Amino acid sequence: MNFDLAEDHKMLKDLVRRFVDDELMPLEGAVLAREAEGKALSLTAAEAAQIDARAQELGLWGLDAPADVGGHDLPMAAMIGVNEEFGRCVTPYTLAPDSPNLRMLMATVNERQREAYLAPYARGETISAIAISEPGAGADPAGMITRAVRDGEDWILNGRKIWISRAAEADFTIAMAVTDKEKGARGGISAFLVDRDAPGFSVARKIPMIGGQTTYEVVFEDCRVEGWKLLGKEGQGFAPMQLRLGTRRLQMAAWSIGMAQRALDIICEFAPQRVTFGQPLSERQAVQWWVSDIATNIHAARLMAYDCAYKIDQGRDTRVEISMVKAFATEMAWTAVDHAMQTLGAMGMTKETPLQLMASKIRTMRIYDGPTEVHKWVVARNFLGAQR
Repeated sequence: MNFDLAEDHKMLKDLVRRFVDDELMPLEGAVLAREAEGKALSLTAAEAAQIDARAQELGLWGLDAPADVGGHDLPMAAMIGVNEEFGRCVTPYTLAPDSPNLRMLMATVNERQREAYLAPYARGETISAIAISEPGAGADPAGMITRAVRDGEDWILNGRKIWISRAAEADFTIAMAVTDKEKGARGGISAFLVDRDAPGFSVARKIPMIGGQTTYEVVFEDCRVEGWKLLGKEGQGFAPMQLRLGTRRLQMAAWSIGMAQRALDIICEFAPQRVTFGQPLSERQAVQWWVSDIATNIHAARLMAYDCAYKIDQGRDTRVEISMVKAFATEMAWTAVDHAMQTLGAMGMTKETPLQLMASKIRTMRIYDGPTEVHKWVVARNFLGAQR
C-alpha cells in the first residue's frame, strides 16, 4: 500500500507551501496588529489584490474546479496537502473558488446554471455563501423550518438563517428550504440560488465572532426566486448539502493538521531556548511528551485525512470517516495549540503570536459544520447499528 502523494500532487503541495511562506506569512504581523486593535480579521484591498494576482500567476486558482470551466479538476486527495499548508498561517486567505460550495454546485447545476453560476464562480469572479443553519436548527439541519412554496413558475421563500459566512459580500447564496414538510430530510428539502438583490432577501445583522471572525443572520421575507434557480431536483437538496458539508469538514481537518504542525514547530523552536530552574524546557519530560503526542497525532490525522480523501475520489460512502477525522483532527489541533501556548508561558497569552488566532479558529471549528459530540454520535450510531 502506497501512502505517498502522486509526484505532481507533491509538487503542488510544495508550491503552495512556498506561496504561503512567501506571500501570506509576511502579512501575519499586520493581521495580528489589526486584530489586536479590535478590527476584523481581514486583508486590506491592496493586500488581497496582490495575493490574488500572485496566486493566479502561479496557477493556484480553480484547483478542484472542472476543466470545462477553466479549472484543474484536481482530486480531493491533492487538496488535503493544499489545505494543510494554508492551515499553518493565520493570514485570512482562501484560494478561489471555495471548495465546499463549488462541489455542491458541480453535483447539481444544469446547463443554464453552469453558465450563470458555476463558471464565473470557478473563475473566481463571484463570491458565494450558503444558508443552512437556523436559530432553532443548527447541528440538525433536518430540523429547518424555512419554507419554499411554488408561485406559478417561481418559488417564494420565508424564514431566517444564521451563522452564515460572507453573506454580506456574496453575489449569491445557496439557500436550503423545506419544500415538503411531510417528507422532511427524506425528499422534502431543496436548494435554491438566491442572488444578493433578490426581492425579499436581506442581511439582518452582522455577528462578531471570536478571533476577529464574522458571521451573519439573513432573512427571506416573501423572497421571490425564479423557477430555473432551483438547484438540483426538487426535494433532493439534502444529499448535495451533505456533500458540501463533508467537503468543508475534511477541509477543516486538513487546516487542523497545518495548525498543529505550526504549533509543534513553535514548541520545538522555543523549548530549547527557554531555561527554567537550570534546565531548558526541552529537557522537561512534560514538554517532551507533548512533542511526542502532538507529532504522533499529526501523523494519525494526516493518514486519516488522506484515507478519507482517497475514498471520496473513488466514489465511496465516507460519512463515518468524515465524522471521525473532523472530530479527531480539530480536537487534536486544539490540544497542540494549547500546549504551545503553555510552553511559551506569558508570551503565549499575548496577541503578538499567531497562537491566539489559531486557538480561536480551532475553537469555532469544533462547533462549525457539526460539533465534535455530534460527529462522535454519528460514528457510534453507525457501529452500534451495525452490531445490531
